[in-house]
Amino acid sequence: MTHAPIPFDNSYARLGTGFFTRTLPTPVAQPGRVALNRPLAARLGLDADWLDSDEGLAMLAGNAAPPGAEPIAQAYAGHQFGGLSPQLGDGRAVLLGEVVAPDGARFDIQLKGSGPTPFSRRGDGRAWLGPVLREYAVSEFMAAAGVPTTRALAAVTTGEAVWRETALPGAVLTRVASSHIRVGTFEFFAIRGDIDRLRALTDHVIARHYPDADGALGMLRGVIARQAETVAHWMALGFIHGVMNTDNMAVSGETIDYGPCAFMDAYHPDTVFSSIDRSGRYAWAEQPQVAVWNLAQLASCLIPLMGEDTDRAVTAATEAVHGFPALYQAAWMRRFGAKLGLADPHPDDRALVERLLTLMANAGADFTRTFRGLVTGEAAAEFANPAPFLDWQRDWQARGPDLAVAAAANPVRIPRNHRIQAAIDAGVTGDFAPFHRLVAAVTAPFDDRAEWRDLSAPPASSEAVRVTYCGT
Repeated sequence: MTHAPIPFDNSYARLGTGFFTRTLPTPVAQPGRVALNRPLAARLGLDADWLDSDEGLAMLAGNAAPPGAEPIAQAYAGHQFGGLSPQLGDGRAVLLGEVVAPDGARFDIQLKGSGPTPFSRRGDGRAWLGPVLREYAVSEFMAAAGVPTTRALAAVTTGEAVWRETALPGAVLTRVASSHIRVGTFEFFAIRGDIDRLRALTDHVIARHYPDADGALGMLRGVIARQAETVAHWMALGFIHGVMNTDNMAVSGETIDYGPCAFMDAYHPDTVFSSIDRSGRYAWAEQPQVAVWNLAQLASCLIPLMGEDTDRAVTAATEAVHGFPALYQAAWMRRFGAKLGLADPHPDDRALVERLLTLMANAGADFTRTFRGLVTGEAAAEFANPAPFLDWQRDWQARGPDLAVAAAANPVRIPRNHRIQAAIDAGVTGDFAPFHRLVAAVTAPFDDRAEWRDLSAPPASSEAVRVTYCGT
């Protein structure tokens, strides 16, 4: 085969100058295969056998751009830990282009870790193997659990060292998303007063993600509704994004940028893993409030597009953002109600959920195992003193839970931090068997197989991972 069978149709590149810079990936010394996501390739209508060929490997490593690709680095700004950075952009990623899947859905294909771009800010633009394996495993788990998310199509090694205080093996992740447009993309144009490009971006997002929206306000309401659902789903899985800056919030509603992300083992609402989150701004319990803050920044960007009456536009945008809590609380109640086996939870059931979470926090009970234990009858084992839990359990059982509903809402396993670290440690030595086993297990998260029982276990004290890193 002499060319890549990828039918690119690059709508973002057609937006023209100002939205990106044309940037080729930097070739690597010796590409090596780590993982290819054949089911995702089929979803995209791509030829997995070609992707697994030497030509496909060259594309996935950034050594060859296939016909139809228009490699670009996207421009965006962002509030990082509350402070505005007026220019960020893809500093270590290149968007090859977009494909339209057999069902008509449009997806970006991006190489992450593909070398420096004009937005690299003196960085090397590379990724080392650890963050690539982490994002692959976590994003594919999230997809399997039903969370809106970017996906991982492939992971390859580069045959080159990346320096992060020491020499580490380099790698490239092929990331798939319904788009890579962020709240920070809107901020980039709004802070420059570039209303024409802001309007073009808004029209593009409406056509691509919110075709039923009535203008900028309708799009804002759509983004708010999707983020409410996504964050509620994070909370129900004990997921902590770790770096919820506005440049890490996708307007599609997908979870994006799995940097210092982690899942809780022992439950506590104030749990933080990210090495750079020293104030707890992005702790598990803070994520809904941060989402509102980020969405308020998006709303501010869109006000100039909401008509000539600025006061009226501000009022409408404010009302839209103020609608987030009710949407989120409804989504939260559906998610946590289902975790208790309540397909149609009542408002009074919130107290039942919150009582359990308080007991779990006081006992340091494992988040995933406690909720799954409601299905198996083993939840009490997560409490050193089970008596308060057993009191709660009697009230819960009186509510008449449907264990089939609970089983469908509570995964058997998650990509636990210590298991990801073990897979990374093995991968650094060239042994990818633990990584492949972990991915197989977490992409069937509700399948209780004996061969994967060890992956459901919480870490021993010597195995616990308490800090995670961005990987840049």
